[in-house]
Amino acid sequence: MNEKETNNGIAIAALKLSVIQPAFNGTFPDMSKKDYYIRIAAKPLKLPDGREARYSPGTYACWESDYRKGGFDALIPKERADRGHSRKLDPDAIAKIYELHERYPKLSATGIRNRMIADGLINAADVSVTTFQRFIKKNNLKGASAPGQKDRRAFEEEFSTGMFQADTLYGPYISENGSSRRTYCIMILDDRSRLIVGGKFFYQDNSVNFQKVLYDAVATYGIPGKLYVDNGSPYKNEQLSLICGQLGTVLIHTPVRDGASKGKVERNFRTLRSKFLNAIDPSGLKSIAELNLMLAGYIRSHNTSVHSATGMTPYSRYMEDLSHIRMPESREWLDDCFLHRVKRRVRNDSTVMIDKKLYDVPMEFIRSTVEVRYRPGEPDSAFILDNGRRCPVRPTDKAANSKIKRDNGYSVRYGGAS
Repeated sequence: MNEKETNNGIAIAALKLSVIQPAFNGTFPDMSKKDYYIRIAAKPLKLPDGREARYSPGTYACWESDYRKGGFDALIPKERADRGHSRKLDPDAIAKIYELHERYPKLSATGIRNRMIADGLINAADVSVTTFQRFIKKNNLKGASAPGQKDRRAFEEEFSTGMFQADTLYGPYISENGSSRRTYCIMILDDRSRLIVGGKFFYQDNSVNFQKVLYDAVATYGIPGKLYVDNGSPYKNEQLSLICGQLGTVLIHTPVRDGASKGKVERNFRTLRSKFLNAIDPSGLKSIAELNLMLAGYIRSHNTSVHSATGMTPYSRYMEDLSHIRMPESREWLDDCFLHRVKRRVRNDSTVMIDKKLYDVPMEFIRSTVEVRYRPGEPDSAFILDNGRRCPVRPTDKAANSKIKRDNGYSVRYGGAS
């Protein structure tokens, strides 16, 4: 099974979860669960590859039963179709163009490009003015009344943790250990309460760092019903889909070229920049740890100050909904939900490659395809899951392996006389 087939299977499983979640959680608006399935079965379901398919109420009920018995893994189909596409422009850059046009409809292509360069979203040498002009002309973005503008309405989740919104903000450059590096602030906001449930600066804007912030947010404030993110690589990848599936969280991506749809988190970032980032002198910072300590103080202040949109402090509004919040079953259960999974074929020397590093596995798995689960950055956490049994996997130590005694009682000495 190749990577494309795996990704498509996970996308289908996430779609199934989004459909059955109201029935699973008992939040359907119909008189009964049966009525809910009859209603949704009356319309075709749009699949991840763009096709539409109709399913019977019984099929939806079977999906729910499978999920109750086997969790997210039970929703992943055995047969998986290839999927893939390429884009000349990065989806995040396109989304930002639409967002800036909607916010400043009279801004020219040159003006939009200059704003994105100033914000550090693109490099001047990578995208020309002509490219921007061509894109804006092709997508009818000239003038304030451009077609395709979306009908936007204010919305809010009924209860706290109903939805988390997450995004990344470009932070200041920090000189540490003799080099100056850009920082990135990954932040997660609760939709209803406006509580900042997670936030931290990193030197890399990647999926592993986002998952660290999400883990802490879930452990502290509860499991979100939905996670609303953009289409950037930290937020659209196989591992995050698996994590959300294990949590029972529906992963939702903003429409491509529609960055403005993340209104709450964008406003939160504007406030963060005006009240926090613009008030500090990056040249005085000695480390990213110092910056994160200051950010923690800002988050505490935000969460305990009255929010202009709600008239309450975010923390108070969150506490009102405690009876509706689903907390993790245990820390061990949460750890398992955030494990990365990769499938590997074991080599003849009893090793597999994970994140460009060799790992030794038990000899019984030679020439077999196995599923390895692990926590990124923690080599000792890796194991093979084999019919419910956890078989430890350890980083390969060639020097130590050269001294292991074989069945004949002799130590193998590689590269030297025996």
